[in-house]
Amino acid sequence: MFRFIGAAVWTVLFLILSIPFILVFFLLRFICPKFVANASQTIVCGAFRMVYFISGVKLTVIGKENLSKDTPVLLVPNHRSIFDIIVTYPECIMQTGYVAKKETSKIPVFSLWMRLMNCQFLDRKDLRKGLKVINKSAELIKSGKSMCIFPEGTRNKGTEPLLPFHDGSLKIAEKAECPVVPVAINNTEEIFEAHFPKIKKTHVIIEFCKPIETKGLSRAEIREVSVKAQEALKEAYLRNQKLI
Repeated sequence: MFRFIGAAVWTVLFLILSIPFILVFFLLRFICPKFVANASQTIVCGAFRMVYFISGVKLTVIGKENLSKDTPVLLVPNHRSIFDIIVTYPECIMQTGYVAKKETSKIPVFSLWMRLMNCQFLDRKDLRKGLKVINKSAELIKSGKSMCIFPEGTRNKGTEPLLPFHDGSLKIAEKAECPVVPVAINNTEEIFEAHFPKIKKTHVIIEFCKPIETKGLSRAEIREVSVKAQEALKEAYLRNQKLI
């Protein structure tokens, strides 16, 4: 229980004390948006590292060489815990925005940090607004930023390694013609969700799989990208589960 209290207190303190930075960054983003996005990500990732340090997370990262500082990608992780973002975001080596569900936009203060980091809020029930988010995310990738989307659409609370990918979840990569990098995350649910409200010391493994190219592919080949991403993600997840 002490870990839960420590993580909660740190999170609240960070959100309160970071408000002056947010105000300054919202003014500066019209002058130097790249600096603001990078600085915001650095600050938030530092806060995330503190959260999982307090939580007692031992982190093993595999395949980070599959990320490039020069090539923006679409990251597609599996999703089992609210800690998935907390442990993966600090491992992103270039400015990265997340595609999050629209409800996240209502979280006080944190949603402002998300906007500064080019995160997009997706309403899956509104196709027109959803298409705007996809197009905006593709534009961000073309401008040199990576994006991340959880293609399962929701947290997997079952025993299967993966939920089916949502139709169109990789449409961003198709429009941006960027590589897709599956990200296998193992054991994050054991930090918190498996024994709510306690936070327990846990070994988490993240694997960045080899990029799957989308540039120059035919429509038929593009449809296979989702299948390949799911296969790579499932294979890495099952392999790494044996290392826990």
